[in-house]
Amino acid sequence: MGRYLGPSCRLCRREGMKLMLKGEKCISSKCPMVKRRTPPGQLPKRRSKISEYGIQLREKQKVKRYYGVLERQFKRYFEIASRRKGVTGEILITLLEQRLDNVVYRMHFAQSRKMARQLVRHGHILVNGKKVDIPSYFVKEGDEIEVREKSKKMTAILESLKNVSKVGTVPWIEVDPDNLKGKFLYIPKREEIDLPVNEQLIVELYSK
Repeated sequence: MGRYLGPSCRLCRREGMKLMLKGEKCISSKCPMVKRRTPPGQLPKRRSKISEYGIQLREKQKVKRYYGVLERQFKRYFEIASRRKGVTGEILITLLEQRLDNVVYRMHFAQSRKMARQLVRHGHILVNGKKVDIPSYFVKEGDEIEVREKSKKMTAILESLKNVSKVGTVPWIEVDPDNLKGKFLYIPKREEIDLPVNEQLIVELYSK
């Protein structure tokens, strides 16, 4: 199954949380999530009881859609996380944070992760001075990410950078908006990542 091409807000309503699929537009009071929080196709006060499996599945879908990865990719990340020492669920979230498209989004070079993936795929992003066009590339501590010289005047990127002064950046990322570059300082701890999900439920789901 390929990527979802339908209305982004429908996914947010399905998961009951803002997945930030439209970037800054999701903060607006006009966001459908503000007006109607019920799942699509479901009337208010008609929610049926969700099974234990259903709850675990919804947590997985939230994380998968938040970071914009496909099912096969997500399962691969879980397998990597399960082989490493530490808490599997927490490692899974930090792995997703290390994806290049996510880091580009966190640096405000793109207004959404979807836009960040496009920038990476089209060769607009450099990692340590070299072009990397793989959105799933794992960014390491100390890596420098920048917009290539020919792309620094792109209107979409310049508009996105206005959010740096509005919402700031996360602690593990340093951004130089004037030169359109930044640095991945360190791999964040789970408590630093503002993602309201219970990743332990995902571990339980895959452990069945």
